[in-house]
Amino acid sequence: MASSCFPESDVDPDRRVAIITGGSRDIGAGLVAGYRGRGWAVVASARNIKPSEADDLLTVAGDITDPATADRIADAALDRFGRIDTLVNNAGVYISKPFTEYTAEDYATITGVNLAGFFWLTRRVIAEMAMRYGGHVVNVSATLAEVANSAAPSALAALTKGGLAAVTKSLAVEYASRGIRVNAISPGIIQTPMYPAESYQGLGSQLPPLGRVGQVSDVVDGILFLEYSPYITGELLHIDGGQTAGH
Repeated sequence: MASSCFPESDVDPDRRVAIITGGSRDIGAGLVAGYRGRGWAVVASARNIKPSEADDLLTVAGDITDPATADRIADAALDRFGRIDTLVNNAGVYISKPFTEYTAEDYATITGVNLAGFFWLTRRVIAEMAMRYGGHVVNVSATLAEVANSAAPSALAALTKGGLAAVTKSLAVEYASRGIRVNAISPGIIQTPMYPAESYQGLGSQLPPLGRVGQVSDVVDGILFLEYSPYITGELLHIDGGQTAGH
């Protein structure tokens, strides 16, 4: 365990700690607020994220595709808070194009964030969790990996997000004996502050059976449900208003 360079009073050995990637906006920002609201300390990372002076929030700016960033995030969590209890792999990239129009740059960008970013940080964090015997990893997949839509072609998102869903089960079984749970969520159409509310109007038949788009709070509530369900592992929780069930 890394020694802390912060005052002893800043380290509460009983306070649980979550790392949240893509934590600067939208679902990531909602998760940061959600975990802090439950009394957790949070380490939030993003390519561009503002420093925090709060005693329960540490921000780490960096490119998640770089293996060195994974080490900086994990080291920062251990140095500041002394432990890592949960990792939420929320950072992701989505580019919608016809398959034959994707470029090498598109491929590198999407696989770099969605797969390489997941791999470097999760590998480091699970190693720490295994030493402490216990932890939780949540991967953010996407319903579009299971429900194809020709109006919004997204083969590379399906390739990478579908991979996260598959590896969730593999890791859940591999590390169950070490007290580590691994789950995933599969969001459907979620309204985020990044896009104005009116941009979601007129979806028509693309709306899920519940007849509306989801909210950031729906995703946060789903992840917190998994967090506080200690007998659930290897699960893919659909948060999509019935979109998957309707196909």
